[in-house]
Amino acid sequence: MTTLFISDLHLDETRPDITRAFFDFLQSHAIKAKALYILGDFFESWIGDDDSSALIESVKKTLSTVSKQGVAVYIMHGNRDFLLGNTFCAEVGAQLITDPTVITLAGEKTLLMHGDSLCTDDQQYMQFRKMLRSPAWQQDALSKPLEERRAIAKHLRMASNEANSNKAEDIMDVNADAVVAALKEYGCTRMIHGHTHRPNRHPITSDNIKAERIVLGDWDSNVWYLTDESGSLSLHSSPL
Repeated sequence: MTTLFISDLHLDETRPDITRAFFDFLQSHAIKAKALYILGDFFESWIGDDDSSALIESVKKTLSTVSKQGVAVYIMHGNRDFLLGNTFCAEVGAQLITDPTVITLAGEKTLLMHGDSLCTDDQQYMQFRKMLRSPAWQQDALSKPLEERRAIAKHLRMASNEANSNKAEDIMDVNADAVVAALKEYGCTRMIHGHTHRPNRHPITSDNIKAERIVLGDWDSNVWYLTDESGSLSLHSSPL
């Protein structure tokens, strides 16, 4: 059976076309799979598991139909939805996995990551990330009323978009040394991540290591997914 990997859907009420594409993907591909891994930025923002917007409720209902068919669903935090918690995962029948997570895929130890922690050239972002991932910051954020959290999330998105518009493209990509260091630390020969919105397959033959880095695509204009079918890995794309 097939194992599927997706990331960076950035589901949002302003993009119903992406939501429809995701639901179609669940019914045409995921429901027949062995497992579905969602490697971060599933949602454009997440302000807490107590948010019950129409979008979130529709995602809960549709994703649950897949897990109830016996498909294992795994969700990893991204830089947009790092407050997503176990309550949501329990409601959809998914398991929240850490970043990074090691699995065996097609006989190889494979490192799953969202990918933002590899962008070490962007020091401004790395400091911002450290603050947002702090348990103290998250506890304080989640203690605020829902509408206040919504306003904070909107402000953070605007600040992030403005900052990124002034950055060189290369510093927003992964750092090659950080990639090799992560593979060595976890003893893996393959890495799968998203975040950068630069889908591709990269061989790594530097620093006494032979490995592969597979980058998942974002769903802004195309559906992107990786399949492992009987040990054969393929990166797929189709228009929304």
